[in-house]
Amino acid sequence: MLPLIVKKTLKPLLLVMIVIPFTAQAVKPTPTHHHKRAVHKKKRVAPVDTLSYAARLRMLNRARLLNHYHAEHPKTSVAELAAISTSTRAQRAANRTLVKAHPEWFRGPWKLGDSRWEHVEDNDTFLSHDHLKNLTEVAIHRMEAQLGKPYVWGGTAPDTGFDCSGLVFYAYNKVLAEKLPRTANQMYHYRRGVKVPGDALRRGDLLFFHVHSSAQVADHMGVYLGHGQFIESPRTGEAVRVSQLQDQFWQDHFLGARRILTRNTIL
Repeated sequence: MLPLIVKKTLKPLLLVMIVIPFTAQAVKPTPTHHHKRAVHKKKRVAPVDTLSYAARLRMLNRARLLNHYHAEHPKTSVAELAAISTSTRAQRAANRTLVKAHPEWFRGPWKLGDSRWEHVEDNDTFLSHDHLKNLTEVAIHRMEAQLGKPYVWGGTAPDTGFDCSGLVFYAYNKVLAEKLPRTANQMYHYRRGVKVPGDALRRGDLLFFHVHSSAQVADHMGVYLGHGQFIESPRTGEAVRVSQLQDQFWQDHFLGARRILTRNTIL
């Protein structure tokens, strides 16, 4: 048993020891929102002079690549954009004119009542015979409609004129499933052309000549009409005409004939 005076002294001390821990816990500072923002603060970028050699080299390479790109791809000015737009419109207009002159480039269902045949028909029974014969006559009719048109080098349209191969290109590609090449020599060596001997010529066969070139190089051509005649666009200053194959000049320069219109080539 403790003396009474000791008990009276210990009791206040025990109360103080119990209260102090709770008081310390209550006043302990807690992290605020301001402290959290400070934790996630953006890291400062080190100055260039403190970077490593490899890092500085990478920065230099990126700058060089960017300068090279800007040099190769200069910004287009307003005037240049306007010029491009004008040029594009002009090219589209030229393309529309070219397509209008060559409707055969866009194949479709060819029928006897089709309006696209109206400009090549010359009578009511024109397209009422054998299909191959009809299309042969279509091509020849298109050429004969150009008689008197002037010779124009590179010409392939009625409104401008024709050169020798341009006349054939205009007339025959209308009816061919696989289109002819553009020049006389290319047509002469065309893989789908059938060689025809001079004594077996048929209406619609292509005739080739070497007027200014050596043998095996065709620089002039025409289309056989039958009865020793052929249609051609001869040279500058002349017009589309019908000539005689028996003339000595043509006999001396005759290179060969090719048959293009067959059942396997027409539309």
